[in-house]
Amino acid sequence: MDLSNDGFLGGRVVAQQPRVGFRSGTDAVMLAAAVPGKPGDEVLELGCGAGIASLCFVSRITDCHVTGVELAPELVAIAEKNARANGWEARVDFEVANVLRLPNHLRKSFDHVFCNPPFHRSSGEISPNADRARALSDRDGLHNWIIAGLARVAPGGTLTLIVRADRLGEVLRSVPQEASTIFPLWPRQGEPAKRVILQIVKDSRAQLRLSAGLVLHEHDGRYTPQADRILRGGGSLAL
Repeated sequence: MDLSNDGFLGGRVVAQQPRVGFRSGTDAVMLAAAVPGKPGDEVLELGCGAGIASLCFVSRITDCHVTGVELAPELVAIAEKNARANGWEARVDFEVANVLRLPNHLRKSFDHVFCNPPFHRSSGEISPNADRARALSDRDGLHNWIIAGLARVAPGGTLTLIVRADRLGEVLRSVPQEASTIFPLWPRQGEPAKRVILQIVKDSRAQLRLSAGLVLHEHDGRYTPQADRILRGGGSLAL
């Protein structure tokens, strides 16, 4: 497999990932930044790919532990190599598993669960690249990913996911309407959002909240200072 060597968070995280197929980028970094956490937390990532979002999370939260599950064995092997390259193999475990049929030892409660679920509908929009199609096509159903994630969240914990903005209505039909925060990611000021981060606090009675969100780019293409603080500076994203 042909791999690229990439840096994230201004070089705080170094990682390899396939040159062809699904590749992690801004979505993974923003997702990891949006997950609340504190030292000692147990965290689960569903569909971890090459492990980049998990590694971005542990770079920010010390003394936590993340388990990432991924269906493709070759990506798990790359994720494990990435964990070793960053010196975090004791803090991150990657396992081959089906998100919807987790092994018994992972059927427990986690402080936080996060995922970048496949977002192309199973009819149409399928990439001719088999690896990319598997990563992006939600043949198992976006609803089922959300239910699987919520099942693993401890009371008071969070499920955080990043989805295509045009599928937000479908997502909201699958989650509790209370205790959810919608956080749009605007490409530029005045442009429609293409991605939305959604965070649900389990068993909370708080009202559904639409956040102001974050503008990613200036009109000249540079990151806004707020986005740069996260993408290069390794800051958190408070929803």
